[in-house]
Amino acid sequence: MSQESQHGKWTMSSSDEDEDSSPALSKTSSQPDKHKKTDEGSKKIHPLCSKSQKSDPLPSTHIKIEQSPMMTSSNAIGSESSQAAYSDQRNPVKFETKVPSPAVKRKKESEESGWALSSSDDDERPHSGSQPNKQSPSPKRKKVEVKRPESPHGVSYFKEEPDEFFETSLPVDSVFRFYLTKVTGIEKKYNTGALHIKEILSPLFGTLKESVQFNYCFDIEWMVQQYPLEFRDKPLMIVHGEKRESKARLIQQAHPFGHIRFCQAKLDIAFGTHHTKMMLLWYEEGFRVVILTSNLIRADWYQKTQGLWLSPLYPRLPEGSPASAGESPTNFKHDLIEYLGAYRAPELAEWIERIREHDLSETRVYLIGSTPGRYLGADMERWGHLRLRKLLRENTRAILDEEAWPIVGQFSSIGSMGADKTKWLAAEFQQTLATLGSAKKSVASSETAMHLVSHKCCLDSKTMAVIGTVDCLLPGQELLLHIFQ
Repeated sequence: MSQESQHGKWTMSSSDEDEDSSPALSKTSSQPDKHKKTDEGSKKIHPLCSKSQKSDPLPSTHIKIEQSPMMTSSNAIGSESSQAAYSDQRNPVKFETKVPSPAVKRKKESEESGWALSSSDDDERPHSGSQPNKQSPSPKRKKVEVKRPESPHGVSYFKEEPDEFFETSLPVDSVFRFYLTKVTGIEKKYNTGALHIKEILSPLFGTLKESVQFNYCFDIEWMVQQYPLEFRDKPLMIVHGEKRESKARLIQQAHPFGHIRFCQAKLDIAFGTHHTKMMLLWYEEGFRVVILTSNLIRADWYQKTQGLWLSPLYPRLPEGSPASAGESPTNFKHDLIEYLGAYRAPELAEWIERIREHDLSETRVYLIGSTPGRYLGADMERWGHLRLRKLLRENTRAILDEEAWPIVGQFSSIGSMGADKTKWLAAEFQQTLATLGSAKKSVASSETAMHLVSHKCCLDSKTMAVIGTVDCLLPGQELLLHIFQ
């Protein structure tokens, strides 16, 4: 059956009548051959068309569109879909030999059959002039990397610290050696005894030969600038947990600095995150460990109160010392070597050897490492908060009215782990923090209060006023305060 209209002459036939036929267009002839077979390219466009009744048992309807002389010109008036259909049939797409799914087949048949003269989307578009614009596939968009501002509050947020800001007086805490970081914008007296990263890396603490920076977030250019000029070309290794695109971006950051190399933390489970923040500093005079709470980005060292532990300067052991030499009463040396070994990274092997060669006996703190994984039996107390629970059980004792003491926690986020008292935070972790001595009865009763305060601000309990930090709330920011009682 054939009909003729202003769109040209068209013929409809079924696969039963003409099994080998497929859509074809005649460009110039006004009397085209209705039974002309298509070339191999057009056969590939229709994978459902078959040469035998056996391979295509269901009859299918095909449309042959044949142009009349009024449609032979390339400037013929018609919808964009009509022009696109004409172009597609003139230049058939070569498909892979892989057989697509039935849903894809149906989609291709509807898109590439002769019925694709127009669509509702095309008809609604206004046409300007006599020549329609040929619709071309949009190019693949490239992901534009937007440089992160130096501060979450904008580039102009930071102000340069005055020179006297970095005037270091040697810390006086020679036992626990815990310090706060300096905060910009407050009176000098309030920064007494606090440290800045520039001071930690300064020659005042040793003549640096090589260093390792473990961290979660890095601004490599800013980090390099914190080293004094005489140490900026010393070998530096960055231990990170980045993968794929973020790893490539991190490596790209370090491209201008030839003295930097990388060590990727391999995480065994999908939920693991490399959140360690630690420095290993190797001097001509010895070795030092710094464990801190700050990321290596400027915002974390500007107007936020962060904490850090600065080890003593560990001297080198005499040649031929036994393997057990240089251990501290807290087994700090053993625990540090065990933690670094858990990375299973060849890049850290030389640092493990350096630690073995130094005397860490002056250390008076315990090291509690955390490594992602699943542990059973005694291994459960090697890492994480269960290791903390073990240490509190072995090194503390019960006190009078202990239930009246609240537990105060400072976290950037807790997610679903603390939605209510049945979750991990207010149950298992709270029990760990409330452990005192080896009493069998748990002191972490339901009456024990747990206060969780965000790392930015806190509220005065009476006036509900925001107190506590210089870098607190800006317009549009939320105050995070969670209290379990």
